[in-house]
Amino acid sequence: MRRCYLVCYDISDPKRWRRIFRAMKGYGEHWQYSVFFCMLKEIDRVRMQSELETELNLKADQCIIIDLGADEEIAREAVTVIGESLPKAQTGVVVV
Repeated sequence: MRRCYLVCYDISDPKRWRRIFRAMKGYGEHWQYSVFFCMLKEIDRVRMQSELETELNLKADQCIIIDLGADEEIAREAVTVIGESLPKAQTGVVVV
């Protein structure tokens, strides 16, 4: 079963940030500069976390993975946006 996650990161090095950004594009929707919305099976969440842990400098960087639950519609509705709206949900897109 897939669950929804909000992944936010603060990377101190621009080169490392680009590597993390490219990796995250394979896991979910890019919402903001360093924020992704992901719908993942447990094995894919573990893979994503492992990849992030490999790329991050654990002394200088930070990544937060927030579990928003299994219901995508409820997860999206739980997000409050002030200002420019988030991108619309991508229908028919399969993300690992």
